[in-house]
Amino acid sequence: MTITTTVEPSEIAKFEAMAAEWWDPNGKFKPLHMMNPVRLDYITTQIAAEFGRDLSKPKPFAGLRLLDIGCGGGLLCEPLARLGATVVGIDAGGSTIPVAQAHAQQSGLTIDYRHTTAEALGESGDVFDAVLTMEVIEHVADPLGFLKACQRLLKPGGLHLCSTINRTAKSFGAAIIGAEYVMRWLPKGTHDWAKFITPDELYGMLRQTGLDPVDRKGFQFNPVSWKWSLSDRDLSVNYVTAAVNPA
Repeated sequence: MTITTTVEPSEIAKFEAMAAEWWDPNGKFKPLHMMNPVRLDYITTQIAAEFGRDLSKPKPFAGLRLLDIGCGGGLLCEPLARLGATVVGIDAGGSTIPVAQAHAQQSGLTIDYRHTTAEALGESGDVFDAVLTMEVIEHVADPLGFLKACQRLLKPGGLHLCSTINRTAKSFGAAIIGAEYVMRWLPKGTHDWAKFITPDELYGMLRQTGLDPVDRKGFQFNPVSWKWSLSDRDLSVNYVTAAVNPA
């Protein structure tokens, strides 16, 4: 049986070329390392609220199965595993998986990393309490098809978290001109502004898959403090959504 995939080979090639740098905080993934604390704060807060977990207790996510699609080197998988979750990380880029596996082993963590796609995993019938798609959807060939694959991977009552980049003039200046050409945090051509998705477009696609969007926030960068923070109002560049799979 042939499994349809939303993977865009040219996009995977971009990240394959940078695979060895995943855990270098000053390398090509510096923007993700800088953003990671605020991403993780949003993710853990949403999961804790959805499943009634107390983040102040040891291993608050014990018993939960979490899937990180486009896991890369494991920047999110590792802290979620430390919180007690059973974590599966998948990536369509084969060269990233050995990097993630080696780092998890060095960190003394058990994480199930797989070189596969959301569509292929969905065919196995496996389902999860929460599915993360962070900074992935702007790199796939068919965003709606990708979200449908994500929905199939969620248990009833499961939580889907998705972060991406808004399609605005400000995002063109910040995510492409600023990050790729001025600061040179990312190789030129990493992002395609035409593939960026507005929050309303993403909400619409989530609803088409049967998911119920329940929250969205902006990730805002402060060039003075050099830090990221969550914003209820400014979704003009980076933002994140939470949606529930109805029980």
